[in-house]
Amino acid sequence: MNTFLKNLIIILITVMFLVAASVAAPTAAQCKQERRLAVNACKSVLYGRQPSSFCCQRARVSHVECICPAITPKLAALVDVNRFVKLIQGCGRRVPRHYKCGSITTP
Repeated sequence: MNTFLKNLIIILITVMFLVAASVAAPTAAQCKQERRLAVNACKSVLYGRQPSSFCCQRARVSHVECICPAITPKLAALVDVNRFVKLIQGCGRRVPRHYKCGSITTP
């Protein structure tokens, strides 16, 4: 998968993780693993499909602090945040309004 698609998936996952809670801060290696798992679980969403049950499950267990730092202004400009918020809500997640995550602020 090329870098462009991976970055778009990271943005999608970022929005999905906006309300995930963490007990202890994950290590850099754990964050890298979480991002990899999320990208693999949710890449079909970029092709217009609904999130799979595995993608939604990843959204519920991953840490916001692993994903948000990866969202640059360049990446944020590539997605429709409203669309992804709706997809996340379809996974049963509540997405806070006006939440700042990297270079994205939810509507």
